[in-house]
Amino acid sequence: MKVALFGASGKVGAVLAPRLRDAGHHVTPVERGEEPELAGHDAAVDFTRPDAVRANVERALGAGVPALVGTTGLREDDLAALDALAREQAIACLVVPNFALGAVLMMRFAAEAARSLPRAEIVELHNERKVDAPSGTAKATAAAMGGEVPIHSVRLPGLVAHQEVLLAGDGELLTIRHDTLSREAFVPGVLRALDHLRDLPPGVTVGLDAVLPA
Repeated sequence: MKVALFGASGKVGAVLAPRLRDAGHHVTPVERGEEPELAGHDAAVDFTRPDAVRANVERALGAGVPALVGTTGLREDDLAALDALAREQAIACLVVPNFALGAVLMMRFAAEAARSLPRAEIVELHNERKVDAPSGTAKATAAAMGGEVPIHSVRLPGLVAHQEVLLAGDGELLTIRHDTLSREAFVPGVLRALDHLRDLPPGVTVGLDAVLPA
């Protein structure tokens, strides 16, 4: 597969690019400000910044290239615009708040637990350079739990990506925690998403669950 990788030298992109090549994909690195020829690519992958992601994905979709988005910070109006463009082009755009398989399971478990325990709060911790807060993972978790869940954001040096969901009832506390210790954790999810990207319906699909077993 020929893949355009937006943010190839970033923290995730630098880990992802060699692993994509190891998996047999041809990678076209794309850095900030570059406008590569996207025609002929099978997919575009974006791990950049919230202020750049929409334009990058619009460029890919406009060229008829399905897109895989790992950058968080997209607003509802951004998703609506990308959905309309992807539908117009009859291609898929998969937006994933977190590619770590353990994080997806954490969100599933939290949604299940929220049906039985009456109160919950989320604490998400990321590196100080992460621009958006709350994180996309925390917002997706809260939405899966019913939406009205307080989120506390921590930004400190040395962190990668960590989240705790605390659920409480009378006399008990359940804590569900996921820690991303290395950005290598995102690679299996990205590879699986690329394998299944063209199987998705036209338009925006949100979440890695769309390409994982139920």
